[in-house]
Amino acid sequence: MKALLQRVGAARVEVGGEIVGSIDRGLLVLVGVEPEDGERCAAKMLHKLLNYRVFGDAEGKMNRSLADVQGGLLLVSQFTLAANTRSGLRPSFSSAAPPAQGEAVFEHLVKLARVAHPQVATGRFGADMQVHLVNDGPVTFLLEC
Repeated sequence: MKALLQRVGAARVEVGGEIVGSIDRGLLVLVGVEPEDGERCAAKMLHKLLNYRVFGDAEGKMNRSLADVQGGLLLVSQFTLAANTRSGLRPSFSSAAPPAQGEAVFEHLVKLARVAHPQVATGRFGADMQVHLVNDGPVTFLLEC
């Protein structure tokens, strides 16, 4: 599983002009599921997302986590993160999980997140989404499990 997290001042996801998920200050996380990923990986990734220290403390150092600041968590499935881009000029998606597996693992991540964190929003799996964000920093990290 790959998760591209971005610290945001605000973010939202629209599908067909309708806002399906939004947060204020927090993390926008694009999630790509790979064939070897399962429930254990989802749990490990959630732990990282909630506890990765990307928010500033009183001295401006990145010492505070999403859990510490009680920010929003916007999870958006993005299978293209799992693409193989090592050769050629066209990405290969053979390294991405099949859609049914990708959806199951992503939904498990969302379920765990909603139990563990008070502010969780999502995009819509498999939909053509428009993602809007106010990037804070910018601060962006690629996490893997």
